Amino acid sequence: MKAKLAYTATREFERDIARLQKRFPSLKEDLEIAKGTAIDLYHRRGIDSGSIFRVQGFPSEQAEIYKLKKFACRSLKGRGAKSGIRMMYAFFPDAMKVALLEIYFKGDKAKEDRKRIGKFLKNTPKFKR
Repeated sequence: MKAKLAYTATREFERDIARLQKRFPSLKEDLEIAKGTAIDLYHRRGIDSGSIFRVQGFPSEQAEIYKLKKFACRSLKGRGAKSGIRMMYAFFPDAMKVALLEIYFKGDKAKEDRKRIGKFLKNTPKFKR
């Protein structure tokens, strides 16, 4: 089994979650569950639940960009994993690190902020093992 994943979050992500938590109070708890199930299973154990998708178009030697689509949010009762919450993150396989980049409600905006992701990758320092 691979090493445990280390998580960080950008300031923009922290602002996103603070704003969304006003509407969806369970969001922070739901995020912790998503980390431990979907993200951990996919990157550490190689188990694909069909909820994580690699996003193309972001060339980087050290990071891969992913979108978590099936995000179960308890505050959105009755929707299960089809809550409409989307999360973007960068995965650094050599360092086993995950950087949380963006979280949004699909009803508010249709797509991820590609400029934000590009800016993050441009300003990302090299991680060492």
